[in-house]
Amino acid sequence: MLASWYDQQGPAEVLQLGELPDPTPGPGEVRVRVTVSGANPGDTKKRRGWTGSAMPYPRVIPHSDAAGIIDAVGDGVDACRVGTRVWVYGAQSYRPFGTAAQYTVVPGDLAVPLPDHLSDDLGASLGIPGITAHRTVFADGPVDGKLVLVNGVLGGVGSLAAQLARWGGATVIGTVRRGTELDRIDPEVVSHAVTLDSGDPAAAIRAHAPDGVDRIIEVALSDNADLDDAVAANDAVIAAYATRHDRTEIPFWTLLFNNVTLRLLGSDDFPAEARRQATRDLTAAAAVGALTVDVGDRFPLADIAKAHNRIDAGGRGRVLVDIPQ
Repeated sequence: MLASWYDQQGPAEVLQLGELPDPTPGPGEVRVRVTVSGANPGDTKKRRGWTGSAMPYPRVIPHSDAAGIIDAVGDGVDACRVGTRVWVYGAQSYRPFGTAAQYTVVPGDLAVPLPDHLSDDLGASLGIPGITAHRTVFADGPVDGKLVLVNGVLGGVGSLAAQLARWGGATVIGTVRRGTELDRIDPEVVSHAVTLDSGDPAAAIRAHAPDGVDRIIEVALSDNADLDDAVAANDAVIAAYATRHDRTEIPFWTLLFNNVTLRLLGSDDFPAEARRQATRDLTAAAAVGALTVDVGDRFPLADIAKAHNRIDAGGRGRVLVDIPQ
């Protein structure tokens, strides 16, 4: 099979392209012929050795997310699954060989049936960002009738979190960094949008939530801790999946007296049942048209280094890698 891999950590140039043996599914596993591979910031961080992480395996095929078709199954897996369209998550979570290849092998439950009317692009975008988004929204129970603030509402996780919260019956308030981004917000999903670069964003949020917001989905806890503190309702939850500073400060006492829960979310280590529930809900929401993704850039597998550099440089939308058939 044609695949991309790296044998050492470093800049995107460590990524190689070539032929590797076709993988064979073991017991309980399925092999997926990948059509589209989804690239995430976590993939490039692993490649760079972010936070001092070492090479977990002698060789790594990157990327955990994908869409494709099951073309072989291992012992214990129903042969009827062959030919099924699926979306894949967790392919390179505690495993060496991910989805930046013509084939990937994963445990059967990591290949989720993809309804025929949904695109491969959407399927390849539901893994890390979708499951993380689901956990930020629903880890602390239903959101029906609640006010949910999504900081970074146009980001990969933030946009899906907003859509899931709306699907779950919440009223969504979203923040963006600049006023020039407001025209990208879908008013059917985000009832009220607030910019962080002008005026008083806390007052603007409080104008729509005078008693505070019930849930806060947080992309940059180090940047927004004071804002979150200013708008949180009593007994609110701040669900943070990222921060810019490893040693993040929080206004401890005011959060404490407001009985705020701070939930930290690491996507590779969610409980198994939480992941399964997320896959069910993501598929159901997507099937009824409640989820869309903004594809920013796509690259052929031969240009995977450019895809990784694009992620590291930031920018708009989901980054996808097309796999040759």
